[in-house]
Amino acid sequence: MQYRKIGKTGERASALGFGCMRFPIIDGKAHQIDEKRATAMIRYAINHGVDYFDTAYPYHKSDRSKKGRSEPFLGKVLRDFPRDEFKIATKLPSWLVKSKKDMDIYLDDQLRRLRTDYIDLYLLHGLAAASWKNLRGHKVLDFLDDALSDGRIRHAGFSFHDELPLFKEIVDAYDWGFCQIQYNYMDEDNQAGTKGLKYAASKKLGVIVMEPLLGGFLGNKLPRDIRRKVDRAAPKRTPAELALRFLWDKREVSLVLSGMTTMSQLRENVRTADKAKPGCLTRGEKALIDKVRKGLKSKSMIPCTGCKYCMPCPSGVDIPGCFEQLNHGHMYNDISYAKRAYAWTVNPKSRASKCTECGKCEELCPQGIKIRDNLKDVVKELEG
Repeated sequence: MQYRKIGKTGERASALGFGCMRFPIIDGKAHQIDEKRATAMIRYAINHGVDYFDTAYPYHKSDRSKKGRSEPFLGKVLRDFPRDEFKIATKLPSWLVKSKKDMDIYLDDQLRRLRTDYIDLYLLHGLAAASWKNLRGHKVLDFLDDALSDGRIRHAGFSFHDELPLFKEIVDAYDWGFCQIQYNYMDEDNQAGTKGLKYAASKKLGVIVMEPLLGGFLGNKLPRDIRRKVDRAAPKRTPAELALRFLWDKREVSLVLSGMTTMSQLRENVRTADKAKPGCLTRGEKALIDKVRKGLKSKSMIPCTGCKYCMPCPSGVDIPGCFEQLNHGHMYNDISYAKRAYAWTVNPKSRASKCTECGKCEELCPQGIKIRDNLKDVVKELEG
């Protein structure tokens, strides 16, 4: 296993981090972790050099609960290993915070659930414009100062799901040790993207990558015709291996989180992490990734480039955001997933159904897209 430095934290961790959001489950119920299989996976990971475990307050929760089962399960398994041989990362449930007092309550609860005296790397979970504003209003930076000072957390960071200008604002707002971004070869220009990756690294932040396989779509869920391109290429790489090598090729990436569900996925990722180092990506692999990227984008239903000339919409519709989710569903042949992503990422006040058909967006669109008609498709496929 290779190990990399996590920015200015001074910590070193395995290049592969174990994402604890997708443990194997029983009967399709997220809150019923298959503890026997999951325990075997954690033990295998530790025995093969993985020392970074990333969880969060809601992971593996039922529909009726705010708390998930991931934290307490992880704490139970890790108690059998010396505390200084692994690192725990977990996250403040930002959406539940109503006061500064709440932050202390959640952190103290997480320490109990994880059966530990301290969290190695503590994140503000899923920051976007609204959650960042709310947390700042409740003095979240003072909370972090206090938690660092009293030793409950050792390093402060944040995970992010919004756009580049806000990402830079947050990076500059505090003396963070690290950040966590969604990044893969299909997201180079989305959210923080490559520019955000380089910006954070230039500020000496460790950069932890989540969604390296885009929820599995860049792994075994590639469309059949795209998968054939990968299978026929030399040297032989699995789709997951190719996507992970793309990330570990970059010096700015501190570690990559993978939410592994099966032992075979874990074994493959451990093997890849041992070999994929900065500068590892060959010219042929770069060309193959470019072919895959272009092939997936060609399946997009709407030729939206995300330029945002159509914005702001007088009715508040997030036009590029709506189109992105519909395109995602068609690119990966999974409309049901696109529906869930749409419900989660697009504010109800900004959804396609809020369009009043004023037509101002079409006057501004450099691609000549029939935006009003396409927004109706979004409503039909993702809101229906």
